Amino acid sequence: MAHVVILGAGLGGVVAAYEIKDKLRSQDKITVINKGSVYHFVPSNPWVAVKWRTREDIEINLPPIFKKRGIEFEDGGAKRVHPETNQVELNDGRMIDYDYLVIATGPELAFDEIEGLGPHGGFTQSVCHVDHAIPASDEFEEFCKNPGPVIIGAVQGASCYGPAYEFLMIVETELRKRKIRDKVPMTFVTSEPYIGHLGLDGVGDTKGLLESAMRERHIKWETNAKVQKVEKGKMTVEVVNDDGTTKAVKELPFGFSMMLPAFRGVEAVRGIEKLTNPRGFIIVDKNQRNPTYQNIFAIGVCVAIAPQAPTPVPCGVPKTGFMIESMVTATAQNIGELLRGGVADAEGTWNAVCLADFGDGGVAFIAQPQIPPRNRNWSSSGKWVHMAKIGFEKYFMSKMRSGESEPFYEKMVMDIFGINKLKD
Repeated sequence: MAHVVILGAGLGGVVAAYEIKDKLRSQDKITVINKGSVYHFVPSNPWVAVKWRTREDIEINLPPIFKKRGIEFEDGGAKRVHPETNQVELNDGRMIDYDYLVIATGPELAFDEIEGLGPHGGFTQSVCHVDHAIPASDEFEEFCKNPGPVIIGAVQGASCYGPAYEFLMIVETELRKRKIRDKVPMTFVTSEPYIGHLGLDGVGDTKGLLESAMRERHIKWETNAKVQKVEKGKMTVEVVNDDGTTKAVKELPFGFSMMLPAFRGVEAVRGIEKLTNPRGFIIVDKNQRNPTYQNIFAIGVCVAIAPQAPTPVPCGVPKTGFMIESMVTATAQNIGELLRGGVADAEGTWNAVCLADFGDGGVAFIAQPQIPPRNRNWSSSGKWVHMAKIGFEKYFMSKMRSGESEPFYEKMVMDIFGINKLKD
């Protein structure tokens, strides 16, 4: 009998549990370790932050679904991974032995790296977690009673820019609905070298599409921006030239702000030599496998991926849902092969698909593969994107509640975009 342990129950971890379960032999066992027992659909957090969704709309209680699938579950969280002894230490002191470990923790949010950043003692909001989005919605409600400047964006080292653009446009749409848009100057502050870079050096015409959308909505922007500190009602931003030298230091006022932070690896793995890089992300080969600890795989945001090219201000590489899905499928296939004496040679395609909702429209793109140069490099915009994202949310949540493993994002590509299965 082999014991497969999955660390984390976010998008990657839950889908991995379903897919790996299907690949196990009858005598094998699978356990998911997570802090908490509820899955949240993170792409809906921008909607939660303006009260277009509630917590209940986007959460799933995992224990009964896992039990039905024969997946064991530990909801107390992990304190430390011990790869030398093939064990995960839980927060309650117990040790869980594993034969194969799949790390799917997602990131730790590095709010503390910038003074005054973040919802925990800082002055900016976040949509990275539903526990952030709900208080952000309350702050937004208070702001609307006395509107003023808004700053939304992503700080240096961030690696997930799509939600910042989404929330910017969703807030703009909501302000128009409330008929107070004329009282709210809006500024987008980002570490990207240009609007629409997305950590991917752009996809199709994302630069033109997003710049045009922001001009139409009278939204100003600051690119190549480093946030130095945040105080109540004021953000100090250093704008740099292409060579990294300081162009200007600006003090930007705000009444409401949401800034995405940089990510780092979680404490349970951070600092483990040969398992993680200096930021705590898991080092993997093309088969999602750690080169040193061959029985450890990693998927999702916790995976170390080098930036596509240097930028004046550090920009990380996003791990989109489609990319994570391909990591999961490769990992499940590889573990299934190893259990049967085969070779772990499956590789993720690492393609990217994004539906960036603007509240009443949006921008969509496909990057195949995610890192350029690409075989497919496409982007488009329109009201259909908003409806497509709503449809995908409902479909995805229904499948997750059913406990079924399915290539969700691949299906979206084929059904919504009308494109045949993407292969490298």
